[in-house]
Amino acid sequence: MHKLTVILILLMVSVHYVHSQEKTLKIEGVVKDETSLSIPFAAISITSKYLGTSSNEDGHFYLMLSQNNLLDTLEVSSIGFTTSKIVVKDFIALKEKVIVLKEDVVSLDEVNIMNPKQYVDLAFKKLKENMVSSVHELKILNRFFAVEDDIAKFYVEHYVKVKDVGPRGGKEVRKIDVVEGRQSVDFRSYKNPNMDRIYPINFMTKIDPLRRGINTSNYEWTKIGDTSYDGEDIVIIQGINQVEKRKKYLDPVLYIGIDTYKVYKTRNKAANVVYIYKKNKDGKLYLSYHNHYGKKFVELSEEHQKILKTTNDKIKISKRNEVVVLGIETDTKKIDVNYTNVHKMKMEEVKVKYNAQFWEDFNMPPPTEYYKKSIKELEASFGINIQTQFEYANK
Repeated sequence: MHKLTVILILLMVSVHYVHSQEKTLKIEGVVKDETSLSIPFAAISITSKYLGTSSNEDGHFYLMLSQNNLLDTLEVSSIGFTTSKIVVKDFIALKEKVIVLKEDVVSLDEVNIMNPKQYVDLAFKKLKENMVSSVHELKILNRFFAVEDDIAKFYVEHYVKVKDVGPRGGKEVRKIDVVEGRQSVDFRSYKNPNMDRIYPINFMTKIDPLRRGINTSNYEWTKIGDTSYDGEDIVIIQGINQVEKRKKYLDPVLYIGIDTYKVYKTRNKAANVVYIYKKNKDGKLYLSYHNHYGKKFVELSEEHQKILKTTNDKIKISKRNEVVVLGIETDTKKIDVNYTNVHKMKMEEVKVKYNAQFWEDFNMPPPTEYYKKSIKELEASFGINIQTQFEYANK
């Protein structure tokens, strides 16, 4: 064979090999416990390469990888369960793409644990050490549903890039860049222009117990349980504010590692405000998931009663905000976050050019049952499917 022909063949084989190595793999599965119940918000990652995601409320997950990751190890961890590890190619070979986590039963010896306040104080003291505290970028899907009398009436979602330094940055992130957005038709019958005039990510950081600078001495701290995460025993501690009793919904529950004092999760007592953290390859934590549910009853005017065809003098107004962190970038040379002035704006007030192709190509998290239920309610309002609503409402 001619030498030049051999070289060309080798080049073609090499190009084909490189192309096949770079081919995208969409890993899809579900995380369950030993009784086949789904495990929400489990961390699924290849920690050595900063690749990862979280399962949704129904335990489902998607993860975009490449052929180069076939021999990497996929780690799946969740609070209260032992961490599971499986090589990517072995997971792909599974007939049923189910990862089963075993419950990690923990019963801490009360004699050998410290006073609850000591754990809390050490957790706050070590926040900078235990969390990603250098400049980094979070890639976020921010979702918001407005609900009236338990029926979804409006939906908006943004793809956002955030520049931050973690809890040491205080109540606000450094920059918020709203990159893409879309919203449904607004079917709400009650709108208060002065209610909650704050962008959800700013509200998220404002009420975060790890960021807002709480005075631990103002709280009565009580151990209410124990569990584990990734091999470390966790003590669950609840704080009740003894000074400002008007804001009980902010009383925190902290999930603290008894060896490292890392805070793996926080929530309020009612569990309608939740923050979940995951590890990077260095074992430092960063935000993985947040949700906030709120509801209130508001008075209806006679005009609103006529519109709603009701004699009820009040209506229940609910909101649900969900933040899903899709990725983190810690290389300062690769951080690219512009500034969008959204501090005192509701999500629907942010002007974002609608790019249908972006959302078609976007690697969406698996839809939760709540998401599917809410979208179905929006479509039922006037019999208009959600894609048509996006096209109409985002012109």
